Formats: sequence, structure tokens, C-alpha cells
Amino acid sequence: MSPLTVAGFAVHIFTACGAACALLALIAATGARWAEMFLWLGAALIIDGADGTFARRLRVAEVLPLWSGDVLDLVVDMLNYVFVPAYALVTRGLLPDSLAVPLGALIVITASLYFADRRMKTADYYFRGFPAIWNMAAFYLFLLKPPTWLSAIVVVALAILTFVPIHFVHPVRIGRLRTLTLAAMILWGLLAVFALLKDLDPAPWVTVTLCILALYFVGVGFSRQQHP
Repeated sequence: MSPLTVAGFAVHIFTACGAACALLALIAATGARWAEMFLWLGAALIIDGADGTFARRLRVAEVLPLWSGDVLDLVVDMLNYVFVPAYALVTRGLLPDSLAVPLGALIVITASLYFADRRMKTADYYFRGFPAIWNMAAFYLFLLKPPTWLSAIVVVALAILTFVPIHFVHPVRIGRLRTLTLAAMILWGLLAVFALLKDLDPAPWVTVTLCILALYFVGVGFSRQQHP
């Protein structure tokens, strides 16, 4: 086995470690250790942001043609971006009791369909439709703690936006405003960790800044010229 093959498979193992993060996040969630859960989901987010760069530099798709990095990535994303956050939203009490399970089912069903859509990414690396980042949606709902009826509306709205041809930014692979967006992402990560260390009850300025950054990321996607 060549060193390049070993290195390529190591990238796949690195990606698969995201599934282990999902398991640890789920264990934390079953114990209502919500900040710990989000820390593990954050670790998975870092893995997801880095593994593609490693894979491209090592030409993993060419070296290991029988192993699909795309499929592996989608499996791990489904666990961390969708399944664990859906479980957290259903069990945390942020949704109306009578609607919690149906809304959780809505999350996993719409996200599964989204990940199967071959048009989910544009040629310039924007996502088409809400990119099923329910980990982020859950983070803000845990942080802001809105009334349960409002949380339910947010969940339904995002599920609908999954199939609406609007664009959302990919913060790592973006071309336009790349430097500013990467800086905003780093700042978001630092503030998110701070909020988690405060058990999702940080100072108001942290919450406000996190909300402003979220609006920036959404705005970058909406400012892109809309085309199929």
C-alpha cells in the first residue's frame, strides 16, 4: 500500500471521526448536558470544514476511487447537522409538547430529501435552499429561548426554505467576500464557544453579536444574484 493511499484513507478516517462526535453529542443530549452536546457538534463542524481541503490536496477521490468521500460526508452531516439537533429540539422543551415529535420528524425528513438533491450546491459553492444546518438553528433556539410557538414557526419556516431556490453561503469555500466571511466565521466560533462555556447564558453583547453575525451570513447568501 502506497503512502498516498494510506494518507487518503486517513482522510476518510478523519471524516468518519465526525460520526464519533455525533455519538458523544447524543450521549450528552440524553443527559441534558446541552453545552457539552454543542461542543461535540462544534468539533464535528471543524472536522467537516477541514476534511475537504485535505481530500483535495491528497487527491483522495483519485487514489481511493472505490470509497466515496461524498457519501461518507453526507452520512456524518446527517448525524451532526440533523439527527442530534432534532433530538435535542424534541426533548429540550423548546417546542410545543404536542408538536415536538412531528416537528422533529419534519426536520429529519426534509433534511434527508435535501441531502439527496443533486442541485444542493451551486457551481460557485453556495447552497441552494436552507442547507439543513439544524445544528445552527438549534444553537440559536437554545441561546435565545423564544416562546415555544415561535420556535415551532421557525422550524416550519426553515423546513419550507429547504426547497426554496434561494442561496446560503458556504463560509469556507466562498469566493466573493471570502476574507470578511472567514473572519466573521472565526469570530462566530470564538463567541459560540464563550456562550457554551457560560452554559448558553452569556452576556447580552455576546448574544447580540452572534445574532448580527448570523444575519451577515444570511445576507451574503441573499445578496448573491439568484439564478438556477
